Amino acid sequence: MSKKIITATLLSAALLTACSNNNNGKNVAENPAVYKKNGNTVNKYERVDMYNAGLEKTSAEKSNEFGYVRHVKSPIPGQNIKYQDIYTINREKVADAISKIAVTNPRVHDAATLVTDEEVLISYKTDAKSKKDRNDVADQVKKTAFSVVPRWYHVYVTDNPTLKQYVENISYMKSSDANKERVIKQTVKMMLKSTPQGHKMSTGENENGESNDINRGKMEDTDNLHEQFDKGNL
Repeated sequence: MSKKIITATLLSAALLTACSNNNNGKNVAENPAVYKKNGNTVNKYERVDMYNAGLEKTSAEKSNEFGYVRHVKSPIPGQNIKYQDIYTINREKVADAISKIAVTNPRVHDAATLVTDEEVLISYKTDAKSKKDRNDVADQVKKTAFSVVPRWYHVYVTDNPTLKQYVENISYMKSSDANKERVIKQTVKMMLKSTPQGHKMSTGENENGESNDINRGKMEDTDNLHEQFDKGNL
């Protein structure tokens, strides 16, 4: 028997043994241990639990890992995915992250962030004076928020120190308060009136990420405020 045939035979045997040890002779779809909790999610940390019991990683080790999750069809007929879990975010943590990143900007010395169900309001202190410099800082702060929140959010920024208290006051409200929308809308209008909002996000969106095809009346009102600011009328 030639060396090539012997090598190929040994390699095939090794692969079959590894597969047998990992799955006990069963594939993922047949192995009930794969399905945890909701029955259709397998991530790499659960694989560690399943195949290497007792070998737990520290927080520092996990922070250096990539995030990887694989979904397979549930073996339970009629099981539905809970989409509300996908779109639920911790607003407090998101606001904290945005503020932390914003103050890393050399021209931003203080940043307070409010995150609602669809808006982000950021009040910040900057040493920028000219209209161009203020607009550049506004653009950077705004993009910081857009890099953190889901893309359906609208982001509004202000370097007007008076409006910082307005933003903070909204934080004491509840999302169920009847006048919540009115107060937020009034605050946003004051932010747009007193502070540049950076550059347009895209050809289909204005500076605050508002779509041209959605809420057209609000878009026209916002665009008018931007135009008046650029002309120096505000």
